[in-house]
Amino acid sequence: MTQVIDFRSDTVTKPTAAMRKAMSSADVGDDVYGDDPTVNQLEAVAAERLGQEAGLFVSSGTQGNLLAILTHCQRGEEYIAGMRSHAYLEEAGGGAVLASVQPQPIENQADGTLDLEAVEAAIKPDDFHLAITRLLCLENTFFGTPLAPDYIKAAKALADKHSLRFHLDGARLFNAAVRLGVSASDIAGSFDSVSACLSKGLGAPVGSILAGDKAFIARARRWRKMLGGGTRQAGILAAAGLHALDHHVDRLEEDHMRAERLAAALSDIDGISVHPCPMRTNMVFISMDPSRQKGLAAFMRDQGILMTVEDGPIRIVTHLDISDPDISKTVEAFKRYFDIRQAA
Repeated sequence: MTQVIDFRSDTVTKPTAAMRKAMSSADVGDDVYGDDPTVNQLEAVAAERLGQEAGLFVSSGTQGNLLAILTHCQRGEEYIAGMRSHAYLEEAGGGAVLASVQPQPIENQADGTLDLEAVEAAIKPDDFHLAITRLLCLENTFFGTPLAPDYIKAAKALADKHSLRFHLDGARLFNAAVRLGVSASDIAGSFDSVSACLSKGLGAPVGSILAGDKAFIARARRWRKMLGGGTRQAGILAAAGLHALDHHVDRLEEDHMRAERLAAALSDIDGISVHPCPMRTNMVFISMDPSRQKGLAAFMRDQGILMTVEDGPIRIVTHLDISDPDISKTVEAFKRYFDIRQAA
């Protein structure tokens, strides 16, 4: 069977042979009773690496963010998040629907930051006509760009000034840490809570970690149960997360280098505009004339290459299952596509 090159997301990775071995030999128990030793180990190890007191193994980043909103906020309160952030835009409105917490979106700037003056202006005064602003959420990376440490420090100071809780959607936090040359705890330790995915760049098949102080995690665990997130012998999955933390963090640099190589090669093809990114991690965004974009997905699929081609920029994501030869093959496929379109 021909190997497919899949650039749609870093969620499409398959467990490595070593990860499957770790899963098959995992020591397990009933996690609802707190008896799964591998889950307990993952939660402790991940919390330490994120600079937090305690951790909670959850099914997804979406569940982690929802649990953070539920735990930090009461019904009728408000969280502030970027207008293009995952926690506001791409989690099916869970914060509003399931937590009854009002979102207050702020336009993201190009680098993913929120203008802190705009954030401060959006914080509601003490007026019973208005929702109580309780939580400020940031996302790191944002469309593949890490947040600058100085910005996080300034956002933290603003949150403290207004007694806001501070949450990080760190779906690709480890990509940010590797790109910036810092530890994950250097970033996540500034927050009251953080959700970090194991199933994206780190290559685990399922799961995220929600981390915070012990009291926060105890409350979040209760909410997880209410949402149906209690699991039994989940150590089989937690073993994959532990393997990922031990073996797949430093190698993220390979994904970043391949994305940089791909961006440089595509920028030399007439008809492709590569979006500049001074702090690129594992994503390349490209634009082209809509008439040329229309047939791209089908052409690439015929070459054994999968990518999501919709309106607007095309996102190409490198990950554990993308090799150097895959990059070369993809560049050549783009060249052939544009040669054919030019000749037509």
